[in-house]
Amino acid sequence: MKIRRIFFFLVLLAFSCEKDDKLAFEYITYLGDTCDGCPNIRITAPKALADSKIDKVVNNAIKEEIIYLLDFNEENDATDIESAVHSFTKGYTDLKHLFVDEPMTWEATITGSISYEDDTVLTIKLESYLFTGGAHGYQTIHYLNFNKTKAIALDGENLFKNTSDFEEYAESKFRKQEGIPEKGDINSTGFMFETGSFYLPQNIGYTQKGIELFYEQYEIASYADGPIVLTFPYPELQKYLAHVPKPK
Repeated sequence: MKIRRIFFFLVLLAFSCEKDDKLAFEYITYLGDTCDGCPNIRITAPKALADSKIDKVVNNAIKEEIIYLLDFNEENDATDIESAVHSFTKGYTDLKHLFVDEPMTWEATITGSISYEDDTVLTIKLESYLFTGGAHGYQTIHYLNFNKTKAIALDGENLFKNTSDFEEYAESKFRKQEGIPEKGDINSTGFMFETGSFYLPQNIGYTQKGIELFYEQYEIASYADGPIVLTFPYPELQKYLAHVPKPK
């Protein structure tokens, strides 16, 4: 299977009089085969251009996340994005051969972008839509956060000085946004927190507007309710964030 790669280069201000600590990226688009019997695949992802440790950490995390998103089969042994695209295509064609007379269309669209970057923190946002049959597809957002100084990926807990303190603060904001009584059951208005208590989502990321909490469809509510999103402006988070962006 041939994968076409389309490159989009970010404009770099190489002659700026101020020091620019931002990483240099290129955008690469991976396309699946174009034919009547092929799934529709389009993956566009940023790739860090330098050879430093943080560039390698970022590129590997993006690669692994895209492989994970395309992996609907436990036997998927993809080691890069090209082979993940191939595996997704093979999954479709194998199923199509089993159900020759059934109308079938699969789709995988993943678009990566720089959600936030300063001298210390970088956040990559991956927006994805996958359809592999059934009543509807699945659309979501995944955030990948990095500490550029330490050259490490950050999970949700690493973003805060004390996760429990932030969780308590976030719950009060969540209840207010969603109209849940302050002292009532967190699920009293129809939410589905599995533990019966509020908890942070798996996807938390830096954005230009603030820290975003993104609950995927089914994570705490029904599919019909869609994703639940909370955004906290940085000035409110001085006492909670491990790294607070400086005002520009």
